[in-house]
Amino acid sequence: MCRGIIYVQNLSIPSTSSHFSLLPFHLPTKNILKFTEKRNLVIRAQSIDYKSKGKHRVAPMDLKKEHPLLNRNLYPEIEPYGTGFLKVSDIHTIYWEQSGNPNGHPVVFLHGGPGGGTSPNNRRFFDPEFYRIILIDQRGAGKSTPHACLEENTTWDLVEDIEKLRKHLDIAEWQVFGGSWGSTLSLAYSQSYPEKVTGIVLRGIFLLRKKEIDWFYEGGAAAIFPDFWESFRDLIPEDERGCFVEAYHKRLSSDDKEIQNAAAKAWTKWEMMTAHLLPNEENIKKGDDGDFSLAFARIENHYFFNKGFFASDSYLLDNLEKIKHIPTTIVQGRYDVCCPMMSAWDLHKAWPEADFIVVADAGHSANEPGIAAELVAANEKLKNKMKEAGH
Repeated sequence: MCRGIIYVQNLSIPSTSSHFSLLPFHLPTKNILKFTEKRNLVIRAQSIDYKSKGKHRVAPMDLKKEHPLLNRNLYPEIEPYGTGFLKVSDIHTIYWEQSGNPNGHPVVFLHGGPGGGTSPNNRRFFDPEFYRIILIDQRGAGKSTPHACLEENTTWDLVEDIEKLRKHLDIAEWQVFGGSWGSTLSLAYSQSYPEKVTGIVLRGIFLLRKKEIDWFYEGGAAAIFPDFWESFRDLIPEDERGCFVEAYHKRLSSDDKEIQNAAAKAWTKWEMMTAHLLPNEENIKKGDDGDFSLAFARIENHYFFNKGFFASDSYLLDNLEKIKHIPTTIVQGRYDVCCPMMSAWDLHKAWPEADFIVVADAGHSANEPGIAAELVAANEKLKNKMKEAGH
């Protein structure tokens, strides 16, 4: 039997209030549409008492008790209280930092890309009085060295780097937070070390399956952004357009730095142009940053060309049983073009125990208001659960 509820929440109301409407799963579509005429709506599906067989039905519950007023605003900017570099192989050294409460509950932030690196704004999703906030620049990205290096750079190398850092910082267990590629890595790490994970928050789900790569890099997303797509497409001669990932891989691996840099900027701009519901000029400018785009494009393409280094296309879905007991929230923008909602939906269907939140007026970026609000709220819920448990 599955007992569940769906909330529709208007995020445009003042943050001091909380307005939920309870919708039975069988509510006719025409009635649901009345709710969705307003902007800033969030569809919220929460598993209350899941068993693998049975039909959905609404369970009576005390909404105020289950969903107390949660902060949905980003926390103020803070500076790290500690930074360092950890040598994780003969080649690679990764950058890490800590901020917030040194004695707080540890949470590790896993950035996107791969190759995107971290930024100061990443700290703001977490209550600095409760959380010990740990950010990592993955191999070849951000401040980690060597920059944009592809050697000894696989999903499983990164999983082991996270575990090495946990031990280095003398952390018994921690919460895991990741979006886009960070959601992929969060799942891979949690499935490898489930006993070390207290909770998971995922955003912009990316399972690194062939159909997801084909959608974004082989012409699917071009149907929505044909103007932006042309710049990405036209760098590649017509006779090599049968596989753009392969064609870009050839150029990003070139010994000719001019060819490499041109490919890196075109690859990066394509993603930066499509990462928001409404294109964000500040984000797009990242494609002009030679250092950022080189690491971002080279590492990302390297992973996609090698199919994420997973044993099968459905590897992450096939191994969900290992982590279904971990409290988890999935946040997905309805109009995410980079990581379309089909992946979040597939994950939700395979993992109904996790809370599933669809932000109706958002794309891919964690910095879009509706998504940022739900990510903060997801961390607040896990914080409250840990406080109730005496942690």
